[in-house]
Amino acid sequence: MLRPSILALVSFLLPLQAHAQCGGGFRNFVQLMKEEALTGGYDSATVNRFFENVRQDPAVLKADRAQGVFQKPFIEFSRRLISKSRLDRGQAMSRKYDATFRRIETTYGIDRSVLLAFWAFETDYGAVQGNFNTLNALVTLAHDCRRPELFRPQVFAALELFRQDNFDPRRTTGAWAGEIGMVQMLPGDILENGVDADGDGHVSLKTSAPDALMSGAKMLSHLGWRPNEPWLQEVTIPTDLDLSLSGVHHKKTVADWQALGISPRDGRLADRGTKAALILPQGHKGPAFLAYPNFDVYFEWNQSFTYVLTAAYFATRLSGAAAYNAGTPDTGLAAKQMEQLQRKLKARGHDVGDVDGILGAKTRVAVQKEQKRLDLPADAWPTPALLSRL
Repeated sequence: MLRPSILALVSFLLPLQAHAQCGGGFRNFVQLMKEEALTGGYDSATVNRFFENVRQDPAVLKADRAQGVFQKPFIEFSRRLISKSRLDRGQAMSRKYDATFRRIETTYGIDRSVLLAFWAFETDYGAVQGNFNTLNALVTLAHDCRRPELFRPQVFAALELFRQDNFDPRRTTGAWAGEIGMVQMLPGDILENGVDADGDGHVSLKTSAPDALMSGAKMLSHLGWRPNEPWLQEVTIPTDLDLSLSGVHHKKTVADWQALGISPRDGRLADRGTKAALILPQGHKGPAFLAYPNFDVYFEWNQSFTYVLTAAYFATRLSGAAAYNAGTPDTGLAAKQMEQLQRKLKARGHDVGDVDGILGAKTRVAVQKEQKRLDLPADAWPTPALLSRL
């Protein structure tokens, strides 16, 4: 879970002097980071012990450049991540840690299924937490010039955790991007939202499920989770719906959606005054969902549209919803075709971010605009027909 917004939380740790610049010699970069830490008020013994064995990790850079899984469309991606075994294990974990989940629901108003879904996807309920040395990963990514502003502050957050005796530079391991523990939290997240839920005097997100779950819940709460409200619901749409109204940026009240013919596939929609967006991840012939305000909080946890939608959907399954109706979506684009589409959209002046073959939020907005211009179904699902028309 990688969010630039959380990095401001550790800004108090950073000195006012110029930051160590990315790139250049790695050892020189580490030396500048050490000097920055000393200027920020840390004693030399602490700083030297913290950075003593740090190494650049080429495997981290390789992982950062190879996130092809997010190129998968929603149906394929969700089927890959969600299995009967994961559903069954989620229910078992719900029972095993019932006291912790009841405490979360009372304190933060967050349904247990939301945390269970993150726990499942991030580490398979704690079983696969990653074996990258966390400090090496953070310093490697801070030195790399692709996203240094995202990772530099996390190095100092880890230093503060080390000062508090909650981080071991040699032995702390996790994901390639520096996340730690069962629900994969960055050091800055842990500093602000870490909870010692089991009362042992330490925030132990790697070994204590209560600590990890309560910390994750506190973070979601701080990110804006609205207590005791839904996050996602499968719906059916009428054949004559104006598809240009779909997308995460187009929000209407539930009452307005109902007036347009949107109905729940099961159960009842949220209160009529609640704002919601209509999401058609694979176009108007595929699954359809109403995304409520809490859905936006998912994007503070992870920036990938496909991951976010799948995590939110899995949470609905864990809370008892039926499997979605996959429908018969139009054929989408392969990765190379998606890159070609993104280049064409850029040439027409659209902001699609990086040309990476991933159908992210920016690319969806651009696709929908071009579909509308070309009098195609404006459902933000790019097809070979759209590519050929462009």
